[in-house]
Amino acid sequence: MTTPIINKVSESGLITLDLETYFPKNEIMVFDLKPMLFMELMLKEKDFRQSLQTHDWTQYQDKIVAVTCSSDAIIPVWAYMLVASNLQPYAKDVIFGSEEDAQKQVLQKRIQELNPADYQDQRVVVKGCGELEIGAFAYLEATKLLRPVAKSIMYGEPCSTVPVYKKK
Repeated sequence: MTTPIINKVSESGLITLDLETYFPKNEIMVFDLKPMLFMELMLKEKDFRQSLQTHDWTQYQDKIVAVTCSSDAIIPVWAYMLVASNLQPYAKDVIFGSEEDAQKQVLQKRIQELNPADYQDQRVVVKGCGELEIGAFAYLEATKLLRPVAKSIMYGEPCSTVPVYKKK
């Protein structure tokens, strides 16, 4: 007589939260102010405005755009405002900083948009290993969201977890 194989993980009632699914899927483009600067070092308002007028903004259609300046120049705040004003009709989102900054901000925003009620009194495993490099900040954000509502929070895989929090 054979004993049936029981999948204890699937019967455990654990909910897995895979942060990779919230990673930005849209292409992130970088808009660098450096080429629009005089000698790539200083901003001349008239020339800068002219560069913005002749720039092809349609290339940013439905993209996430990270706005930065790779030159060690002093850029007035209004210059970034002008760039955002030109990008906004086309871009899905406009973020100040590098491509990595944009990925981080989008991921953080998507985690904060999760509905905590979906995890009310649940045992949650925040998936640890994956194909994408998810920063520690994302796990911190997930914990902040889950702790007030979850019965327990674990890190890792359902078959091998590290306990993080358990409601008393």
